[in-house]
Amino acid sequence: MATPPQLVFDRGFDPRTGAPVTVLPGLVRVTAPNAGPYTFTGTNSFLVGGQTLAVIDPGPDDSGHRQALRAAIGSRPVSAIVLTHTHRDHSAGAARLAAELKAPLWFGGAHRLSRPLQAWERNPLRRSGDWALQPDRVLRDGETIMAGDQPLLVHATPGHCANHLAFGLAGSDAVLTGDHVMGWNSTLVAPPDGSMVDYLASLEKLIALPYRFYVPAHGGPIADGPAYAEALLAHRQQRNQQILQAVRQGARSVPAIVRQLYPDMGVAVRRAAAMTVLAQLEYLERAGQLRLRRGVLGLRVGR
Repeated sequence: MATPPQLVFDRGFDPRTGAPVTVLPGLVRVTAPNAGPYTFTGTNSFLVGGQTLAVIDPGPDDSGHRQALRAAIGSRPVSAIVLTHTHRDHSAGAARLAAELKAPLWFGGAHRLSRPLQAWERNPLRRSGDWALQPDRVLRDGETIMAGDQPLLVHATPGHCANHLAFGLAGSDAVLTGDHVMGWNSTLVAPPDGSMVDYLASLEKLIALPYRFYVPAHGGPIADGPAYAEALLAHRQQRNQQILQAVRQGARSVPAIVRQLYPDMGVAVRRAAAMTVLAQLEYLERAGQLRLRRGVLGLRVGR
């Protein structure tokens, strides 16, 4: 078996916040001013098409960002507002922009959990989901849509959240990957909003598709997307083995595993690490490699 490429994150991206940046012919990026620990330099909104456009991921409900998008659109008609998914850093500005442009909203259905809440469980990303937003059209895996005058191929890529989609630009080797694959960091997968089982399956699906140039919703493009995605997949599989080793050495809770795997991690990112560890534990439970017991005092891990 070939050795997977080393996972190297690219954090040197210059977003040129608010300015229209041509990524490819017919694809323009406008980055929103919502930089943060989970959004990197901000959410990338995209204008797809030429004479007629679609807007992909309008981003936060920010008047300055809407003005930047309207300026980049100019007088061209907009056929639809399209979402990769319904986390609010991508979708909170969608309804207002759709009303201003008189354009319909298209995405993969209302925000929903990847699995039901279990006893004594709370959704840590409850406030991140845009629960009330409803699509005018539900996009389906495998269909082709017209985004302005550019055909897009719809690919369901659940995992980061249940309704996540990627969009392939027909006639090119480019795909808009949303939050599924990003070059600046590995994607947060936080149950029950997200699912590691779904995420890894979607990662394998994306690798098998005929795209090389990945364009994420945070950070810059990835020139060799499949190689990078292979490295992400290997990284997750390695983390699974590290978690199993921690359990063999006596770690029986998520905090204990986090302390063992990330001993020098600061408080600011420890919460994200705990959510990801839980996602990987659920993956390992599904694979029959360990057992999870949930109770009023929290989750316990057994072999």
